[in-house]
Amino acid sequence: MAQTMTADDGHDGVQYLAGSPVRVAMLRALRSEPRRPASLTAAVDATRTTIQRILSGFRERDWVVKRGAAYHVTPTGKRVHDAYEELLDEVELADRYGQFAADLERVGADFPPSALDTGELTVAADRNPLAAVDRLTELLREGSGSEIRAVSPVVIQQFNNAAAEALDAGAEVELVIDRDVVEESIAEFGPATDRALHDDGATVYVSPEPIEYGVFRYDDLACVTAYDSRNNPRCVLESTDSGVVDWVDDKFESFVAEAQCLSGVVENT
Repeated sequence: MAQTMTADDGHDGVQYLAGSPVRVAMLRALRSEPRRPASLTAAVDATRTTIQRILSGFRERDWVVKRGAAYHVTPTGKRVHDAYEELLDEVELADRYGQFAADLERVGADFPPSALDTGELTVAADRNPLAAVDRLTELLREGSGSEIRAVSPVVIQQFNNAAAEALDAGAEVELVIDRDVVEESIAEFGPATDRALHDDGATVYVSPEPIEYGVFRYDDLACVTAYDSRNNPRCVLESTDSGVVDWVDDKFESFVAEAQCLSGVVENT
């Protein structure tokens, strides 16, 4: 009669392996090469009694077999090991990119999961709360002389100064902001607003809907900025990966398609 496996069987196996760092280390050691118990004792720093007990558990699950004096990983044992290592990698990735991914998901940005680890991530932290702002400012300055396209839910003096420097260096800047940003720009940053209206190198669009995340493009670089609920930049992912570049380009074009030129908005303000 065929044996029926349930989801709980798989869970029990995962729980067994994850329940002890020594079990993980032993399966990893056996995955690399067959070993005798004495060799395992030295490799994983465990007592012989512990080694024998774990080997017995592995054998019960058909993850290893004994041939002669050595233990060999079975094909299923190799698959369990490899899948577990992949899970560890995914959990580590989630720890690093979790805040970025959560902030984007909160606002429905639909960022592709496969692109998460394709570039460099700058994260604002307690020890450096302006890390994301500073990195965006650097990127704006580095884009001097290039064609810059950006979408931003905020306006701050640092960004205005960096954009002015880029324009002075010959950059062409296309920027999408929302109506709240326009009102703040007019009230707080009059000279920057005037330049946006009259500089031939600057084209500013106004989105009719609130903007809740940022994108930035020049040359072969694409950046995505996640903001917290108070519109503070928290994470900046910069990448040359085609998946990120295409996603940023698509998002920029979709924002522009729905937006109005700044001059028309200012006239009606």
